[in-house]
Amino acid sequence: MTSGRVNPQFRLEDQGIEGLGNVYYNFMEPALIEEALKRDEGTLGQGGAFLVTTGKFTGRSPKDKHVVKTDSVADSIWWENNAAMSPEGFDALHQDMLAHMKGRDYFVQDLVGGADPTYSINVRMVTELAWHNLFIRHLLRRPDREDLDDFVADFTIINCPSFQADPKKHDCQSETVIALNFDRKLILIGGTEYAGENKKSVFTLLNYMLPEKGVMPMHCSANHAVGNPVDTAVFFGLSGTGKTTLSADPARILIGDDEHGWSDRGTFNFEGGCYAKTINLSAEAEPEIYATTSKFGTVIENMVFDPETKELDFDDDSLTANMRCAYPLEYISNASSSALGGHPKNIIMLTCDAFGVLPPIARLTPAQAMYHFLSGFTSKVAGTERGVTEPQPTFSTCFGAPFMPRRPEAYGNLLRNKIAQHGATCWLVNTGWTGGAYGIGSRMPIKATRALLTAALEGSLRDAEFRKDANFGFDVPVSVPGVPEVLLDPRRTWDDQAAFDKQAEKLVHMFAENFEQYVPFIDEDIKAVAIG
Repeated sequence: MTSGRVNPQFRLEDQGIEGLGNVYYNFMEPALIEEALKRDEGTLGQGGAFLVTTGKFTGRSPKDKHVVKTDSVADSIWWENNAAMSPEGFDALHQDMLAHMKGRDYFVQDLVGGADPTYSINVRMVTELAWHNLFIRHLLRRPDREDLDDFVADFTIINCPSFQADPKKHDCQSETVIALNFDRKLILIGGTEYAGENKKSVFTLLNYMLPEKGVMPMHCSANHAVGNPVDTAVFFGLSGTGKTTLSADPARILIGDDEHGWSDRGTFNFEGGCYAKTINLSAEAEPEIYATTSKFGTVIENMVFDPETKELDFDDDSLTANMRCAYPLEYISNASSSALGGHPKNIIMLTCDAFGVLPPIARLTPAQAMYHFLSGFTSKVAGTERGVTEPQPTFSTCFGAPFMPRRPEAYGNLLRNKIAQHGATCWLVNTGWTGGAYGIGSRMPIKATRALLTAALEGSLRDAEFRKDANFGFDVPVSVPGVPEVLLDPRRTWDDQAAFDKQAEKLVHMFAENFEQYVPFIDEDIKAVAIG
């Protein structure tokens, strides 16, 4: 049985998926919520938001992500960063998953990854859970209804949380599995209800495919000046560094909050929605994002709520610190209708420094920008990945190592060439700790971060007086209107400045040690930054 809108020639049977129960094609938000409620997958919240919990998996499982090692990709995948799966293991996984699916109901969405049609891919999402279908309908781009009859998938993703993999039989790490097969144009996800795996699988696909077309895939948010798409800014950063928060600036137009491409035509969003963290979210600090949590169809993941009133508790992280909301881009009033921007005029690299050493903002030379891009220093924040309960300093190359199928230099060289071609100014912004390391200091005030970013994006920071940072050699402003001067000099914010010096020495050593892996692959100007 099929329900919803589908061209008969493109039903799942043509993809070898047979014997299912009801199959619901391209249901819209009201129907998906009805089906999810009917199946007791979640609870209807205030304003028609949909409240769900994801069981023991409240974050991504990067160690369970595999790329199938076929001849066509064997020489182009960064295998040190991507676990291999044999073609035989994948075939067994696929057959066993299809057998498990028989007789069960499934939901299908035909969607697009990429706002620029020149570089977009068509993705068919097949999900066991109705709310996963709602989630991915928000997060990817939705074709016009009249175009669905002609839709042909470039890749198919099957997500079956009730399926448990067999590590020996399927050549994987555990009962949880995310397996990408570029030859078969197929991704299989099993054993986890965490919805973020769906969107990150598409990001990984684009991260592999686009560099061959001269497009730089970026784990970043992006916005542009009102009425001037040429004045575009991108914000690189891992989860928890402020990509969503800082790009949702009411004085600028939001292009997107997480995943973008930079082509010869400019910047374009991969997605059609946002996936924002909600811990400590407030109407005062982030009114637009806060408002989405009570809008119809917004998916609320792993938040504690009052069972009677359905009022959300934004401070209770007893389920996870990685509580989130997923909503369509148009729920943000200043979102771009095209999701397109110009070539980035400013590139901001966001880091969450748990050591309390880095300044709140620094101006980078092109070589320094490559050094910090390849280093990807930040802190994993609680809940984003399984087992992370407090900030952990880490180096995640290109500010997104878990989603990078190719070697880092492939992305670094693309970024360097585009910066040189278009003359972007690069900044390092620390949204982490000041006045001490994690446990002693405090998080950087968001008002100060916003003031510094405004000065950088509007151009007034170019006229500021800068000092040379003693530890990393980049330029740090001495004073900026609206920002306490002491905040601009991290050493002065510490009560024990000798302890700061010791901490700074430790961090510089960590950078140098981590960067040794890239030295054989980089140019002399970047080596000079690394060596100091």
